[in-house]
Amino acid sequence: MIYHQIRIAMKPDAPADKVEHALELLRRMGRELDVIEFFLVGRDIGGEFHYGAMYALKDVDAYRAYMYAPLHREIDAFGLPLVANMISQDLTDDPDPEIGDKIAKVHSDRFSDHPELLDLVQDLGSYQGSGVPDEGSATT
Repeated sequence: MIYHQIRIAMKPDAPADKVEHALELLRRMGRELDVIEFFLVGRDIGGEFHYGAMYALKDVDAYRAYMYAPLHREIDAFGLPLVANMISQDLTDDPDPEIGDKIAKVHSDRFSDHPELLDLVQDLGSYQGSGVPDEGSATT
């Protein structure tokens, strides 16, 4: 199982209705993508982030399907311009010693296949974690 989580801090001037729409798109992804075992979208408590989302995925194939879902691209295009800072992280109990490299490959492939996504991410104040281009280094 792979537990993929994002934590996001919104820009101070992000309109509340757009933020709520972005959160609803995240919830919709959890409800509609059959590769998601379960999910949670809500407020991030106890830190510098405002909201978070977690999606449980059976394996790296489900992870790839989730990352490449057209709805995921819609969420990125709509939601990332509202975000100031973001962390992407993964927790897994997969015994494969190469699972981290496989997860990183999904992200690397996605950035190669969708260069417009890289532009959106580079516009963030900071972006850290498993989905970061450049082998896990943060963009600033």
